[in-house]
Amino acid sequence: MSKTLLVGGIVSLSTVDYPDYIASVIFLQGCGWRCKYCHNQHLQPIELSQSLPWEEILNLLSSRKGFIDGVVFSGGEPLIQEALPEAMLEVKNMGFKIGLHTAGAVPEMLAKVVPLVDWIGFDVKNDFKEYDQITGVPNSGKAALQSLNILIAANANFEVRITMYKSLDTLRIIELLKELSSMGVRTVALQKCRDNEEIIVEHPIFSDKILLEDISKYFDNFFIR
Repeated sequence: MSKTLLVGGIVSLSTVDYPDYIASVIFLQGCGWRCKYCHNQHLQPIELSQSLPWEEILNLLSSRKGFIDGVVFSGGEPLIQEALPEAMLEVKNMGFKIGLHTAGAVPEMLAKVVPLVDWIGFDVKNDFKEYDQITGVPNSGKAALQSLNILIAANANFEVRITMYKSLDTLRIIELLKELSSMGVRTVALQKCRDNEEIIVEHPIFSDKILLEDISKYFDNFFIR
């Protein structure tokens, strides 16, 4: 590979990171956002000396043939890495399905990799105008919205996931879900937020079964995780 892919870790077998498939998950280093509930904070900085060798990753994936269906590129934020398209192509040529976990921080890179990806888990953080409350980065919502529009225009296979952080306003989230539906988003998962000790911090929305049932009608597929 001509460019260096900076890998922070790998899970060789997962049943939860790629819906309906068994996958390996490659966690890439680096993210410019600083979301309050991030569980992979150790992957936010770039540490060249800590990167796992790409050839070792390929050898491991080769040994998993017949055991896994796909490989998910996660992070961190995978889209910040210039080597991502080439790495995906290498793995795809090995016969694996390609998954991607992203928040859409780099729309230009997302547009490059969409043709290579079989499924995308797209994290939506908040109302797009209020993203900086979660990410700590001005105008991050603009990039996320642009990326989401790229997926919709490409008719990509993706789901939107919203982690229900305790400070998210229920009414604003309802309006956001309506907006997503009107844009053409067909699959949404509301995810329960966990603290640093992996204890679920319940958002009030999860206790309102009638509201959740109403929300589900906006989408073809609606999940609680």
